[in-house]
Order: sequence, then structure tokens, then C-alpha cells
Amino acid sequence: MINRLLTLLCLLLTHYAVTSQDLPRPSGDSLGITDAPVVAKYVKDINAKADRLNQKLDRYTAKALRKVQKQEDGIKRKLAKIDSLKAIAVFGNTEARYKQLEQRLQQAKSVQQYLPAFDTLNTSLKFLQQNPQLGSIISGSGKLKEAMSKANGLGSRLEKAEDIKKYLKERKQYLREQLQNLGFARELKKLNKQAYYYSEQLNEYKSLLKDHKKVERKVIDLLSKTKMFQNFMRKNSMLASLFRLPGDPNDAVSLANLAGLQTRAQVNSLILQQIGTNGQAQLQQNIQDAQSQLQQLKDKVIKAGKSSSDGDPDSYREPEGFKPNQQKAKSFLKRLEYGTNLQTQKASNFFPVTSDIGLSVGYKVSDKSIIGIGGSYKMGWGSSWKNINITSQEVSLRSFIDWKLKGSFWLTSATSLRH
Repeated sequence: MINRLLTLLCLLLTHYAVTSQDLPRPSGDSLGITDAPVVAKYVKDINAKADRLNQKLDRYTAKALRKVQKQEDGIKRKLAKIDSLKAIAVFGNTEARYKQLEQRLQQAKSVQQYLPAFDTLNTSLKFLQQNPQLGSIISGSGKLKEAMSKANGLGSRLEKAEDIKKYLKERKQYLREQLQNLGFARELKKLNKQAYYYSEQLNEYKSLLKDHKKVERKVIDLLSKTKMFQNFMRKNSMLASLFRLPGDPNDAVSLANLAGLQTRAQVNSLILQQIGTNGQAQLQQNIQDAQSQLQQLKDKVIKAGKSSSDGDPDSYREPEGFKPNQQKAKSFLKRLEYGTNLQTQKASNFFPVTSDIGLSVGYKVSDKSIIGIGGSYKMGWGSSWKNINITSQEVSLRSFIDWKLKGSFWLTSATSLRH
């Protein structure tokens, strides 16, 4: 019987080895047919991610604009009771202005800001569509065109969101200049909060583009190893449209267009002729002093606050008039905090009398407060190693609220139900 099983196993291994040799595998210039399911799953995941982010951006943007418009209407009514002419001059027709803003945002927009994660995502979809060898592999999924459409829509929505962020920032600054010293500090603080949290929420949505699943990381890594994709990225990515990447065959054309211009050596030679040897030493000293001052300014900017991955200066600038809640822009799952507890009460001879197993989950309302629920189970082990008897001792449920007082000191209030 054992000999038959060994023979069958050898036949299966031989068949697998021969079959695997017949299948095309990825090389430096193409992808293999065996990668088709992974690529199809990648397109499906990108389709779902773009659709999810599109819906979130639409909902949050509409909600933010409604809230800001409502706040402006309230300020306008309050100002009209004090000075009706100034209210008309400052606000005009608030409803008409926001309708014009919405109409302007409805127009199609091309992506102007550079987001590395979005550039890789969008270019990879273009590559899969335009590459004839891969077109037949994933054509059966029926998701490629849909994914490209949603990815393009996502780029347009991100650009519109940047316009709205800029509008809210300018509007906040304008109203602060017009209404300062008129008793609207509370209302201006609310507008400042809305503009700040909109910017933070937009940065949070951008960060979701970098949150690659296992399949996404695998396909991007797979594509990046092929010469076809490398050449495609060099010519068709957004980065390529902003800067000419090294290795571009069109560099020769650019160099030909520079014919007749002075080289760096020629410029240096001309400077030396004009300033002489003594002037050269002074010029070098001035350059070093300038570099030192630039470094000092750079250090001050870094100390002012943490830098953003997208290079947005508003992302590390502390807002005026209030302490921001860093949890507000995070998604629900990112604001959850989990806890476990395992305690054992020992008797003589290191025998555990009871064991308590506890689980809890808390929701971060703010940086200084957490609300949550938890449960625990007490299990008995018996009286000794020779007399082990597992029993259920107690089940309890509890709710709690934690407040951060200062530093690492917290105040906890809890209620529990035991059975």
C-alpha cells in the first residue's frame, strides 16, 4: 500500500514539473498567463477602492459646503441686525455664490497636483489597457474600463477638493479681515475649524491611496520588474509630464534644442574674468553664508511642525484659535482601540485557582477621551494538580470612559454587570 502511494506521489510531482515548464512565466519584457488571476483581482480591487473614495469625497464635500454656507448665513443675519449695509457688502447673495461654486466644480478637471500613489495606480491601469499581450488576459474580467473611468473620476474629485480647500481658506481669511473687532470671534472660530478639518480629511483620503492590499503590492512589484512597464512609466506617467526622467530617448532632442547656449564652464570662466582672484574668494564666502542661512531657515520650518507627505504647508501648521482634534479626520476603524487582559490567581505549588480573560474595545472620541465596552470571563481550575476541575465562575460586562488628565495620567469611570 505504501509503495503504491509513493509511486502515485512521484507521478503527480513529475506531471506538475512538466506542466509548469510548459507555462509561460514573467520575464524581463512580459507577464505570464499564470499571472492573469492576480492582475484581474488587482483591477477589481482598484475599481472598488476608487468607487469607495469617490463616494466618500462626494458626501464629505457636499456636507462641508452645506455647513459652511449655513454658518455664513448665520453670520450674515447677525451682522444685518448691527449694520445691514455692511452685511450686504460683505456677503452679498450667499446662496447664489455657492451655486456658482458648485457649477464651477461640475466642470471636468485634470489632475494638477502630483500624488505618487495615484500616479502609479492610474498609469498601471493605462498600461494594462494599452498593452496588447495583457489585454487578452484580463478582458474577461470586464472591470478594466470601469476601473479606469473611476480612477479618472477620482483624480478629478481630488483636484476639485483642492479647489474647495483653497476656497475655504481664502473665504476664512476674507471674513476675518472684514469682521474683526465686531464680536464674531466665536463664528470665525467655527469657520476656521471647518476649513482645517476639511483639509485634514482630504489628507486622510489621500493616505488611503497608499494603503495597498497584498494583491496590489504584488502586481505593482510584478509590473515594476518588467522593462515594458518601466518604459511605459517613463513616457506616460504624470511625473514624466512634469519632469523628463533619466533614460528618456527624447533627451537627445532636448540636448539638440540647447545647442548654442553657454555651458556652466563658460559661465564660470566669464565670472572669473570679471571679478578676478580676490573677488572669487569673496564670492565663495558669500555663497557659503547664504547656504548656512538657508539651512537655518529649513531647520526652523521643520521645528514648526511635522511635514506632510504631500508637501502641503497647511498640514503641519497649527490652526489659530483652537486645539485640533487629531482623531476627527480618521475613519471609524482607525479610531478603535483594542485591549486584552489575562490574569491568574495562584494557590500553593503554583497551581492556578482561577483565570480571568478579558477583552475590550474603545472608541477615541478625541485625543484625550475614550469610550468603550468590555467583557471578562472567570474560569476555575479546581483545587490542585491532582484534582483539576474546570468550572465557569463569573461572566461580567462593563462600559467605561477614560479621560487623559496630564501626561500619562488617566481618569477612568466604569460601570459593570456581573453574573
